[in-house]
Amino acid sequence: MDTQAFKRSLHHSKRYNRRGFGRAKDKAGILQEAYQSSLIGSIRDNGYQLQHGRLQVKLAEAFGFCWGVERAVAMAYETRKHYPNERIWITNEIIHNPSVNDHLRSMDVLFISAEGGAKDFSCVSDGDVVILPAFGATVQEMQLLHERGCHIIDTTCPWVSKVWHTVEKHKKHEFTSIIHGKVKHEETLATSSFAGTYLVVLDLEEATLVSDYILNRSNREAFMQRFANACSPGFDPDQDLQRLGVANQTTMLKSETEEIGRLFERTMLSKYGPVDLNEHFLSFNTICDATQERQQAMFSLVDEPLDLQVVIGGFNSSNTTHLQEIAMSRGIRSFHIDTPERIGDNNTIEHKPLGEDLVIEEDFLPAGKVNVGITSGASTPDRIVEHVIQKLITLSSN
Repeated sequence: MDTQAFKRSLHHSKRYNRRGFGRAKDKAGILQEAYQSSLIGSIRDNGYQLQHGRLQVKLAEAFGFCWGVERAVAMAYETRKHYPNERIWITNEIIHNPSVNDHLRSMDVLFISAEGGAKDFSCVSDGDVVILPAFGATVQEMQLLHERGCHIIDTTCPWVSKVWHTVEKHKKHEFTSIIHGKVKHEETLATSSFAGTYLVVLDLEEATLVSDYILNRSNREAFMQRFANACSPGFDPDQDLQRLGVANQTTMLKSETEEIGRLFERTMLSKYGPVDLNEHFLSFNTICDATQERQQAMFSLVDEPLDLQVVIGGFNSSNTTHLQEIAMSRGIRSFHIDTPERIGDNNTIEHKPLGEDLVIEEDFLPAGKVNVGITSGASTPDRIVEHVIQKLITLSSN
C-alpha cells in the first residue's frame, strides 16, 4: 500500500481534521480548569522544591503534560463541544492516564472495544465522529474509518508522525526499519503499519541478537523463533537484514535508542566496510524532545539526596516506565503509581514495580526528615501531581 498517497488523500478530505477547531482561548480554558495546579506553579517558582515540616519535596524540572499531549487532550474536548449531539468514538485511550480517559467517558465519548487484542469497529457508523489518539492509529484503521464515512479528528503527536515519515523513507529506499519499541504498544503498531519491511526490538539485548545474526553468530531457527511476532509478514533475515534504517517508539529511553543505533552502525560497518556503509545503514533522529527533557530532568533529580522517589503516570505509559527505570538504576527506593488514591491514609502505597503486578507496601513514608523526589510521565496532569503531594503532606503531618 502507498501509505503516503493515502495520507495525502485523507488530509484533503473534508471529513478529516488534524488542526482542531481554532478556539485557542477555549482550549487554554479547558486545560486550566481541568488539569493545571496553582500549588505546582508555586513549587516551580520556588526552585522546584517544597518544604513542609519534616517533608522535603523535590520536583523534576521537566515533568508531566508535554505539548503533544496537551494538544491531543484539548482537541478531544473541543470535539465534544463542536459535535454536541453526534456519537463520538476514540480508537484507544487518548493518552495513557486513567483520570483523563475517565473524564472523556463522562462526556459521553465512547471507546472502541479491544477485547482479545483486536479492535471491534462494527459499532462505528457512517457519520460518526472518531478521534485518533496522541500515539496515532494504524493506516488500516484510518482507511477503514475513511471508507466508512466517519469524521476523523486526528490528535496524533507530530513527533509520532515524524517517525512515520522516517519509516516511509526506509520503505522508499528499500531499507528494513529496525523499530526500537514495544511490539504491542499502540504507537509501535501504528508505526509498523507505515513501514515496509520491519523488525521491532525491545531493548539493547534484542538488538544485539539481531547484530549477532547479521555477523553470522547465530542460527536462523532460533532467530525466527525469538522474533516471530515482531516482524513484517514474510520476513527473511538473510535478505531483510542487509539494508537497515533505525527508528523508534518516541517514548523509549533516549540513551538506549542511541546505543542501538550505534550498535547497528558498527555492525554494518564491520560487515560491509566504510565505503559501502551508506548503502546498508540509515539513521534519523526520531527521539521526541519532550521525552528527552523529562529523562534528562530525571537523571538530574536522582543525583539529589533522596530517600524515595514517586513516579506518577499510567501503568501502560512507556515514557513513565522509563522514568521509573532511571530511579531504579540508581538504587533509589522508588514507587510507580497512576493515581493519588494509591497512597493510603495508613501510610501504605499500592504501586507497580517494574515488570511486576501491583503490590502494597506498608510504612511507605519513613519516620523523621524525608526527602521525596517527584516526577510524572507526559500523560499526567499537574492536578494529579498536586494531589499526590497533598497526600504526602498529610502523611508527614500525622
